[in-house]
Amino acid sequence: MQKRKILKPKPISGFPEYTPEIRRAELRWIDTIRETFERYGYVNIETPSVEEVETLAAKGGDVDKEIYGLQRLNAEGEDKGARLALHFDLTVPTARYVAQHFNKLTFPFKRYQIQRVWRGERPQEGRFREFLQCDVDVIDQDEISHDFDAEIPLIALHALNAVGAGPVRFMLNNRKILVGFYEGLGIENAGDVIRVVDKIDKLPAGEIERTLVEELGLPAETAKACLALAQIRSTDNGFAKEARKLGVENELFEEGLAELTTVMDRLNAADTGESVVEANLAIARGLDYYTGVVYEVQLIDYPEYSTICAGGRYADLVGAYINRDLPGVGISIGLTRLFAKLVKEGVITGERASPTDVLIARPEQSDAIKLDQLANMMRQRGINVEVFHREASLDKQRKYALKKRIRYLWLQFGHATAGEHEVEDIDARLAPQLADPASWLPARLKG
Repeated sequence: MQKRKILKPKPISGFPEYTPEIRRAELRWIDTIRETFERYGYVNIETPSVEEVETLAAKGGDVDKEIYGLQRLNAEGEDKGARLALHFDLTVPTARYVAQHFNKLTFPFKRYQIQRVWRGERPQEGRFREFLQCDVDVIDQDEISHDFDAEIPLIALHALNAVGAGPVRFMLNNRKILVGFYEGLGIENAGDVIRVVDKIDKLPAGEIERTLVEELGLPAETAKACLALAQIRSTDNGFAKEARKLGVENELFEEGLAELTTVMDRLNAADTGESVVEANLAIARGLDYYTGVVYEVQLIDYPEYSTICAGGRYADLVGAYINRDLPGVGISIGLTRLFAKLVKEGVITGERASPTDVLIARPEQSDAIKLDQLANMMRQRGINVEVFHREASLDKQRKYALKKRIRYLWLQFGHATAGEHEVEDIDARLAPQLADPASWLPARLKG
């Protein structure tokens, strides 16, 4: 007989995988975030895992280095070469979706997506090849209310607090402040300056200033003014006063300050728990399509860790697909990046591996059909029930419940009179109590 080849199991780098205890905690996060989005009236869409390569490439940049093409291993002839690819974010699929279903949608279109995406990253802490994103966006025709500039971060803060992600630093800026300020200084290449200044939290201030002078050719005083603006931080509206002290007069600059002031007022009036809301005039978000308010979120307890949530206002999401002006505001929670960090740090230790509320014990010579009927009676009332899979001693069945952290053991024809039922609360270590399967509820469903 030929010896069977045994493959040694090993993890695939960049593709996270959890035990049932941790996965159940992740599912709770997903449900909580979904419920939060829906409380604000946002509807769910789900797009295919794949898009046309041409659709993904329409975003521009170096996306060809990020996307995974799809092709059969034995593709021949015309089938060779990837026509489809796994989506690397949820923005491009949403743009295609809105353009395709434009006449069926109600605007402003308030949508959320919670899906996996795939990206050709070099795996490291905070960066994965497969990960979950939780996106929430609102898109409207021609113009979009500035109310959403404040609503979107409020939703994200609500969601992060609801899952217990820990205190976060929610940083905001407005691209109009940056572009207007640079225009007021006479800078023509505002985009180049934004990309340099956006690195201020990663590089020393002196290096940023040198780059502005030596590589972009800015006068020394102009570079100092750019750096001074980028160093302004405020948890109230003091940022506007500090920015105006720099002496730049520009209409777009003032417009951005006014818009950010309104958003800060709304956020500071809300209950943000232990999280901090901060105007940070260095935040730019490198993507070119942001045109107004921008957001970045970091964990306060792990300030060196990657951004866990980001987004902003954009002028036109779907211009590559439809001849309509459809601006929007949105934000993306990097669920895998955030969740994986808290697992690593021991903040998330898992939950009960099993969702089971009650284990129905199987006594000797029991009637399997009657046990099934009993279990289904409870299931119809929202109780999660397992029937022990074979006849065994009560002690063995109790050990099974303990190992799976099932709180209740249901006993039929136990110590009680025949035909009656008892339930044992294993967690509380209480003696079995008489219980009616037609009315009894576990603690999870009471109140």
